[in-house]
Amino acid sequence: MDEDHVMGEAGTAAIRNGDHVRGTVDPTMVSLNAHLKGKYTTEISPSPSTTTQDGIPDQDMIYTRPHRVAQGVMIPPAPKFAPLPYASSRTGVVYDARMRFHCEPQSMMVGDDDIHPEDPRRIHEIFQELREAGLIQGSDELDDVNTESKCWRIQARSATRGEVLLVHTQEHYEFIESLQGKSEQELFDLSDVRDSIYFHNSTFECARLAAGGAIEACRAVVRGDVRNALAIIRPPGHHAECGEASGFCIFNNVPIATRVCQNDFPEQCRKVLILDWDVHHGNGIQHIFYEDPNVLYISLHVYRDKQFYPNLPDGNLDYCGQGPGLGKNVNIPWAEHGMGDAEYLYAFQEVVVPIATEFDPDLVIISAGFDAAEGDMLGGCHVSPAGYAHMTHMLMRLAKGKIAVCLEGGYNLRSIARSALAVTRTLMLQPPDRLAEDLGPPAESAIRTIAQVKQQQSRYWKSIYPKKPDTGVAPDATLRLHEVIREWQAKLLSEAHQMIPLAIRKSGITQTFEYNVLATPRFTERHPLLVIFHDPPEIMNRPDPITGKVELHNIWLTDMIKKYIDWAITEGFQVIDVNVPKVVTVEDENETDFQTSDSADARATQTRMLANYLWENYIEPHDATQVFFLGIGAPYSGLVDLLSMNENTTEEGISHVIGFIADTALPSIKRATNDFIPGWFYEHSMIFVAHDHNAWDPARVRKPSRRRGKLRKSSHRTLNSMLEEHFAEVTELLVTKKREYDEEHSSENTEEESNGFKSPPPFGGVRMAIDTGGRSSATPLSPRAPQLGLFSTQSPRSPMKRGPP
Repeated sequence: MDEDHVMGEAGTAAIRNGDHVRGTVDPTMVSLNAHLKGKYTTEISPSPSTTTQDGIPDQDMIYTRPHRVAQGVMIPPAPKFAPLPYASSRTGVVYDARMRFHCEPQSMMVGDDDIHPEDPRRIHEIFQELREAGLIQGSDELDDVNTESKCWRIQARSATRGEVLLVHTQEHYEFIESLQGKSEQELFDLSDVRDSIYFHNSTFECARLAAGGAIEACRAVVRGDVRNALAIIRPPGHHAECGEASGFCIFNNVPIATRVCQNDFPEQCRKVLILDWDVHHGNGIQHIFYEDPNVLYISLHVYRDKQFYPNLPDGNLDYCGQGPGLGKNVNIPWAEHGMGDAEYLYAFQEVVVPIATEFDPDLVIISAGFDAAEGDMLGGCHVSPAGYAHMTHMLMRLAKGKIAVCLEGGYNLRSIARSALAVTRTLMLQPPDRLAEDLGPPAESAIRTIAQVKQQQSRYWKSIYPKKPDTGVAPDATLRLHEVIREWQAKLLSEAHQMIPLAIRKSGITQTFEYNVLATPRFTERHPLLVIFHDPPEIMNRPDPITGKVELHNIWLTDMIKKYIDWAITEGFQVIDVNVPKVVTVEDENETDFQTSDSADARATQTRMLANYLWENYIEPHDATQVFFLGIGAPYSGLVDLLSMNENTTEEGISHVIGFIADTALPSIKRATNDFIPGWFYEHSMIFVAHDHNAWDPARVRKPSRRRGKLRKSSHRTLNSMLEEHFAEVTELLVTKKREYDEEHSSENTEEESNGFKSPPPFGGVRMAIDTGGRSSATPLSPRAPQLGLFSTQSPRSPMKRGPP
């Protein structure tokens, strides 16, 4: 047989194996002669000299293959790179029952039912759930390496001293090692002086097994022994500091595994992403890698302004790393409990996946605490098994699928078992289950948190937009625009209608409502009075989609209130205009960071305090013929509170209440001493409610109570749109009420009507006069009534005139 042709550069080669010189005998034809008839007629032909006269081959003749001419074939060039490595197609699982020996000593339990949340049964429940689902090979089953429907068992081992010391101090290692010889009382005393921890004689060995299990899971993934891996380990680790055990954690398993893989595989495992979805912030992991540029740590956790464990400030979103690790720490701190699939997946889509993709890790490790799962009482959140599966699926596209999932917290046995099963199925390439059909939008607080995280992280990641604008100026050279806009409005109303600011002298609201309460000059005289409580004017802005910068020419101010004021004054009404700011005056006026609005309840309280002050000092003592309250947005709730608490407002005071409600709660009037107040309120109110408000929810069995007033369904959902839509209805109502009053009192003597609400006013009144310069002057007739002010931009607190402090 000829030698094989050596493959080299692309070219041709003559293939000669199997060719025979004409006239020779093919030996295969001799032995197979009896089986060739009718089978190989296209390959075997008789020689012309060996046929009979009728053309039938002679049975005694020898058959030969026809001669085939050697052909040239193209030989492909040798590959210029090594073949792609193919890892095992199976998912690895680490589990060792010996890790259950770490448990709370019985002497530390208050009662038999007082089981510590970090229960040894946690890992057993997960393992059993996988086994019952058929994902773990049973002891009685044959080992079939080709079976992809089951996980590959990875043997756990104890981490060595050197491996643990890659992360922890020698003192900490020796302290944990010394627990093996302690009495129960000594163990109790040692744990009592530490943060949320218990110790056992077996703690050292169990902690070494947990760290070793995480190491072996990660090593198997990096080497390609398995596609990915799940480490069912305990005690957990992400709260453990370099020199201290805390938060149920002894050794910090994931950082130890990370350091081992980086040392053992410096080429294949240089950059590592650690994604921590435990409901608590992994303070230990953050501190260990805070200055490491090769480890990206992302944590989603409940923060609640440091009111949730571990109660440290560095779980906040502005802790982004330090030195060479700046930008490699991403905290997503939820402002409240109750987050679920919608919030977590929103965080993944907006922050986690873009940043992780840009980081491009060689290995992904999930610190998989399942205490954010539905049913976990410590976490108080609502992530479903399907939610965990979808998050895992998103991460599997990173690092060529090299992902290791290491158990952290999770204290509801059923929740962690179901969640871990969903994650394991996803690792085994099964599609995640569908999310709930009624999955709503993310909570507003979550959207705000994500927006702030993006603004913070946009400094360090190209994929995060919009970028946080850099003002480049000192904070004391800045001014919040809402102050400027309100002073401009005051000036505008002063010029158009001679409206003046009213002095507010009451602790708790004086500073807040400076320049925010304006009145027409004759509001104390015998005219119908419209008192408007409203939110600040809204703005529409179009920030630059790249830089996030907002420029003045791309900002529009929308203020429907002025339209109502202009109309009311034209129709003979006097007006008190009250702007309720969305934030109480900031104590540090140099603060330039983002500030959230006050809650609707807080603003309603501010409105009630101010409305009561205005009623007692500026409305009740004076001569208005009728008083109409118009409440828009959150301030409307404060007006209803005033009507509930002050009997005088409904007995002889308020003629009608008009309200606009969009996205705030719909309040009801309540007065313990008056059973007829709901009827009065229903007859003297007109409340416009947005069409998507829950007041119109068809699931409500009963129709809205009369205590909530006479409700009208609007076809719009925003306040400005509603104010525009119902302008004609409101003005028609006011004109009708004014006409009815005029007709009823047209025959009365003018002198008899001069006393207004009370005869005579118990505290006198204020008589306004317009001087020749067009400016109003005021002389209080009662020491109780505050001095009326004139609009001026010379106030030391005026945003237009304010200089450096």
